[in-house]
Amino acid sequence: MENPYIKQFPELMAGKKIMYVHGFLSSAQSGTVKMLQELMPKAKIIAEDIPVHPEEAMLLLKSMAENEKPDLIIGTSMGGMLTEMLHGFDRILVNPAFQMGDTMSSMTGRQEFQNPRKDGVNEIIVNKSLIKEYKDLTEQSFTDIDNDDKNRVIGMFGDNDPVVHTFDIFRSHYPNAIYFHGEHRLIDKVALHYLIPIIRWIDDRQQAKERPIIYINYNAMHDSYGKPVSSMHKAYEMLIENYNVYIVAEAPTNNHEYTEKVQNWVEEYISAPAYNHIIFTNQKHLLYGDYMVDLFPDENFMGTAIEYGSEEFKTWEEVIIFFERLGGQ
Repeated sequence: MENPYIKQFPELMAGKKIMYVHGFLSSAQSGTVKMLQELMPKAKIIAEDIPVHPEEAMLLLKSMAENEKPDLIIGTSMGGMLTEMLHGFDRILVNPAFQMGDTMSSMTGRQEFQNPRKDGVNEIIVNKSLIKEYKDLTEQSFTDIDNDDKNRVIGMFGDNDPVVHTFDIFRSHYPNAIYFHGEHRLIDKVALHYLIPIIRWIDDRQQAKERPIIYINYNAMHDSYGKPVSSMHKAYEMLIENYNVYIVAEAPTNNHEYTEKVQNWVEEYISAPAYNHIIFTNQKHLLYGDYMVDLFPDENFMGTAIEYGSEEFKTWEEVIIFFERLGGQ
């Protein structure tokens, strides 16, 4: 059901199934399930309480995946580790705990579940036997990966995660490892600003949908001090809802530090939504697209040039109004 009081994306994954796999000590009653349903009201979110013992958990998840045939599986923490093993599906792993046995070593003793479970159990005992079960299962991670599977899995990693640090492990097996600004939990802010754009890429690919292309010159995004200009973030997040947005920067042959500077700036101020969406070129006229927002547009650009800083587009607010009137065209 659409809610006029919160940001929602009704067309995102509309009519599709999303299977959510929760983390350790959580349940299908976690707030994440409700959050995903609110963000994507026309998608069907499927979740079940995951058994404590990992072998039982994998049997349940494989059965769910086979029966439900979800269009996307999202797993967080322990759930991300388990989701990696569900081959043949589009998957997003958020802070996956591929070293679950080691992570659990600091949790020995009585532990309470953070959310209610259907079986009514509200606590478990973490002991050496359970830890070994998880260590044994994680040894099965990253097996039977084919080239098709490599491109169907995206890993998301909080750059301030105090619990799990598996970015390098994941990247050694899968190409799409993406940092986002956040910690371990999948909170509303992370879902809205970082997860939703990635789900949109997957949704578009599944539908073979091609969005109009907008190029934004890097120099139109920051001021003379290197800080984002006013309303740039607002404009960027609005544009990526309807357009395929690329950031364009020069590629000075003898200044490799510049390209690194641009990449670091984009990672800092845009983060996950700009993953693999930076283009370095000294030949802007060769770019094929629909719109170009630039301080100095190339007159040979085949699309519509928007001269940022001109009388018509003095600020990003004017750019926002222009594209709002277009309605995604």
